[in-house]
Amino acid sequence: MLIQAILKSKASDAVVTVKPDACVSDAAKLLSEKGIGTVVVSADGVAADGILSERDIVRELAKSGGGCLDKDVSNYMTSKLVTCTGQANIEDVLQQMTKGRFRHMPVVEDGKLVGIVTLGDVVKAQLALVAMEKDALEGMIMGH
Repeated sequence: MLIQAILKSKASDAVVTVKPDACVSDAAKLLSEKGIGTVVVSADGVAADGILSERDIVRELAKSGGGCLDKDVSNYMTSKLVTCTGQANIEDVLQQMTKGRFRHMPVVEDGKLVGIVTLGDVVKAQLALVAMEKDALEGMIMGH
């Protein structure tokens, strides 16, 4: 299964973004309002410049205190993004996410942000594939 199938199955293809000069407190508020764990940082709303997660914010709060909330997102975002395309295989993406110990991966086509997949999205798709294979094998064994 390809990542594009996951993107098509998601309720919304909108990716929540913030500008690099947005305050961390504004990003945290957006995460809370949308009920999401990550925002993509994008200066132009098209290219993915970085990513900021709840974990990034919590780690910085623990390290430097509440003052970080008034600073720019660009100070704390992950700028060395690992991305994939819609043509990426979900098994490969799952391996990358597991190896890199991250839960969100931007999907980029020709330099343009087209979506984001979560570890949960990929695991759900993987489980659906396993269930289909199980049903097919049971059908073959039963002669259906």
